[in-house]
Amino acid sequence: MFAKTLGLSAAAILTATTAMASTDATATTDLNLRDLPDPRGAILDVIPGDAMVSVDECVLDGAWCKVSYEGTQGWAYSPYLTASLDNQPTVVYQNVSKLDVETVDVNKDDRERAAAIGGLGAGALAMSLIGGPAAVAGAAAVGAIAGNEAVPEKTVTYITANPVQPVYVEGEVVVGAGIPQEVTLTAIPESDYRYVYLNGNPVVVDGERTIVRVIR
Repeated sequence: MFAKTLGLSAAAILTATTAMASTDATATTDLNLRDLPDPRGAILDVIPGDAMVSVDECVLDGAWCKVSYEGTQGWAYSPYLTASLDNQPTVVYQNVSKLDVETVDVNKDDRERAAAIGGLGAGALAMSLIGGPAAVAGAAAVGAIAGNEAVPEKTVTYITANPVQPVYVEGEVVVGAGIPQEVTLTAIPESDYRYVYLNGNPVVVDGERTIVRVIR
């Protein structure tokens, strides 16, 4: 009887372990891979649009997920990740439980490291990129996330040669995201574009305050 009980317990443990296996997902746009589940985290790599990653776990609110890409593990913003659910592509954000992805809390060390980097608020970020996660997720699902606009190279050169004070907001830096009105944009001589150093990347912004190119 004792031996049978041990066998059932081992099977239960194995089932619980394998239930939270990694989930394959695809990036809907070029996506930063960061060392923290936060837009202030250092950029470890860039996941190309349409590249596949392995999702290992996500924070409790589902916005950031720990993923593995070509041997590098880091955190990616899940509204730009899609996975298969019932044989249909679905955005990982807000579908974490349905995809059986393990959820974890952000640990204290990560929160303190992110807060120390700075931003528009004390500890927490004061604002978000325009188009909340739900709107972004919907755009990603229908392929509405655009590619980089053909910005003149002299514009890119000017931006990289003239860095400005960085700003950090909630969300991830991708083409198509909107810049909040509270964020100051810097003019470029003889150009209709403006720019800002946002969440660790210089970005080119059009007249509608929309990111048209991320400079990496």
